[in-house]
Amino acid sequence: MATLQAIKYSRGKLLVLDQLRLPHENHYDEVSTAEEAFDCIRSMRVRGAPAIAIVAALAHAVELHNGDCTATEPEEVIAHIEKRLDYLKESRPTAVDLSNAITLLKLATRAANLEGLAHPEAKEAILNTYIQTAEEILAKDLHNNTSIGSHGAAWLQQQYNASSEKPISVLTHCNTGSLATSGHGTALGIIRTLHSEGLLKHAYCTETRPYNQGSRLTSFELVFEGIPSTLITDSMAGALFNLHRERMNIGAVIVGADRVVRNGDTANKIGTYQLAVLARHHGVKFVVAAPTTSIDLETENGSAIEIEERKREELTQISGAIVNEDGTVDTSKTARVAIADQRIGVWNPAFDVTPHELIDAIVTERGTVVKGADGKFDFSQVLPERLASVAARQL
Repeated sequence: MATLQAIKYSRGKLLVLDQLRLPHENHYDEVSTAEEAFDCIRSMRVRGAPAIAIVAALAHAVELHNGDCTATEPEEVIAHIEKRLDYLKESRPTAVDLSNAITLLKLATRAANLEGLAHPEAKEAILNTYIQTAEEILAKDLHNNTSIGSHGAAWLQQQYNASSEKPISVLTHCNTGSLATSGHGTALGIIRTLHSEGLLKHAYCTETRPYNQGSRLTSFELVFEGIPSTLITDSMAGALFNLHRERMNIGAVIVGADRVVRNGDTANKIGTYQLAVLARHHGVKFVVAAPTTSIDLETENGSAIEIEERKREELTQISGAIVNEDGTVDTSKTARVAIADQRIGVWNPAFDVTPHELIDAIVTERGTVVKGADGKFDFSQVLPERLASVAARQL
């Protein structure tokens, strides 16, 4: 099955799909510095927790490959790398994949084998270690996504005894597909796998206000791959469950995650929490799809998650390509229009936190985690080493 590519990379060159131009125009920006990556991430030309981490890691790899680092002493080279990574970390603070990737890159760089090497060779070893580690983050993400798709589809099939004669329908929020990752996707990856295995009846996607990642991106991916699908506004989910749950066999809400903390509380795109409440009321499973890189075992519960607030204009203005009188879209002409009184006060959090009590399953590339009899998530089966390390530090 063909999929879209948000990121195109070869050593020394990084191209990032400008998602603000979708669905009408496919344009790739060349990103060759940390500053360009920061702007790309902050402006949301690239978004999705895995893709953000990949772009940040690879952008610095490109500038290192192209001679950005003028330091010669090993400690100075490492200090340069860490300073650039710390700068990139501030581009999107809520997404834990980015901070996890940065931690991994720092550890790998400091662990570079420099034994017996003079300064020029030592520097080269450090830079090569960084670049190879960044490239491994890209490759591993694609493998993780296909695994998440398989585990999630298998769990849902078991819950509903789904088959080609009895397929299930699902609802998803925001964009969690190829455009948010290196390929296949997380929540949308589960939907892709359900579809490929003949287990999907229909996929519904919310528009995901205020930035419309659902209407602009998820609907585009679903149509691109021929998956039967319908777009709804964020406020239609309750009516959808009430009126069509039985007829369409709606079995799950499947969402991604920017951060899952130790007790299972999950930060995701604003609007996720209300979908979890609606799903619980209507007896629909609520599933979080997230690679283990999105799981933050250092943070005990969701109250400690930093929630990014974005600019007011995202709620009061909107831009897009011009629609001609005959209904065709003219991508050469765009307009920005006001959709609210520009004097109104605005609160615009980018994320909300869904309590673990409302989540039925958290699907990772290592398996599906469900709550135990005590109502708590236990990540020891998928992250035994990290969980043991956290527990040891707390003693």
